[in-house]
Amino acid sequence: MAYSEADFLLISGIQHFRFCQRQWSLIHVEQAWQDNLLTFDGQLLHTKADQPEIREKRKDKLLVRALPIHSRELGLTGICDVVEFIETPSGIKLFGSSKYYQPRPIEYKHGHKKYDLSDSLQLLAEAVCLEEMLGCHIESGAIFYQQTRHREIVSFTADLRHQLKKTVMKMHQYWTKRFTPKVKTGAWCRSCSLKDFCLPELLSKQSVKQYLQRRLDE
Repeated sequence: MAYSEADFLLISGIQHFRFCQRQWSLIHVEQAWQDNLLTFDGQLLHTKADQPEIREKRKDKLLVRALPIHSRELGLTGICDVVEFIETPSGIKLFGSSKYYQPRPIEYKHGHKKYDLSDSLQLLAEAVCLEEMLGCHIESGAIFYQQTRHREIVSFTADLRHQLKKTVMKMHQYWTKRFTPKVKTGAWCRSCSLKDFCLPELLSKQSVKQYLQRRLDE
């Protein structure tokens, strides 16, 4: 199955979906968004990475920033923070160059390494897009965490690729149905930038219809 461009979902939404499916639906289906300190810091971090005019050549590496990507197979689109093209005889030939390169996506993140798969799945989604666009296979990528100033290598295993397909398929199901899940409260609600839209404490005890009716009756 190949998705049309009208049904492409944002790769960045994978992290929202894994963090909280309701948050993803509020942002991507209902178009609600509000910045908090964490999202603002994340935007600052991408200021240098998201400059497509910057291309660097470092010995056997070519660095390309803010590279637009997409996958018709997964129905995803987005922008890679940085793609390292590493010179190797077993790589692919780039337009306008006589050399061969192996691409590797690099993602920049605020904070430190997470204990869930959200960052790894987002990075893998970028790799799958590059594989489809460039006709190659990518075995790994890297995530640079600002808080620890450390680059984490992510191997794109068969299990991780399966997890990505399951996640993206569910995202498309929600998008097609324009579905927003009910509230499931947790510690994550405190750091969510959409808690004023989501109203987790209220809506975990009553439905949206009941909440609206109560406000109308006041």
